[in-house]
Amino acid sequence: MNAHTDMKKMITKEELDRAFDERFPPVIREKLQQASVAVAGLGGLGSNIAVSLARSGIGRLLLVDFDVVDVTNLNRQMYTIPHLGMPKTEALREILERINPWLDIEAQQVRVTPENIPALFEGWPIVCEAFDRPDQKAMLISTLLRRFPDTIVVSGNGMAGMGDANDIVTRQKLTRLYVCGDDTTESVPGAGLMAPRVAVCAGHQANKVLQLITA
Repeated sequence: MNAHTDMKKMITKEELDRAFDERFPPVIREKLQQASVAVAGLGGLGSNIAVSLARSGIGRLLLVDFDVVDVTNLNRQMYTIPHLGMPKTEALREILERINPWLDIEAQQVRVTPENIPALFEGWPIVCEAFDRPDQKAMLISTLLRRFPDTIVVSGNGMAGMGDANDIVTRQKLTRLYVCGDDTTESVPGAGLMAPRVAVCAGHQANKVLQLITA
């Protein structure tokens, strides 16, 4: 018996739904359960985004990352020491299934390239861009917007250091592109990525996704 089965024995889906409905109208739960969201990059931004969406009742998630959990990830990402060495896709799946064992999770352990973007993200109406490198961010965003005319991209950019968290905001840059961050603070020596500001930016991204779904 695996942990996923154990979780389902501890609580029923009906109990989980009732707890949600005590805080929001059932129509909101239905919209969220029918929603599909992709998260590209499962580091500080992506792992936090996925956890927030799972706790919010999203029905279907695509998790995309090629990397494994490293000790350097523990300062800002959702993983714990027992996850060290695991593929991030599988470690995050384990975390999410402990939050909601009825969440439909698709995981792709692969490096995203311009060539495989169409196969990976076709049919996913909202994609959260959560890469580390600026060139990879630009590649994914431009390819998604060009190849998929109905896809909305929610991106994170500019959240390094320990500056004022209130500088992190969500801006609509294009009709189908939202960017969350402070637009200026990148990870450089002396201003690395720290848990609080990364989590704030991830919260902005997850919140924008929820707004788009429930609008």
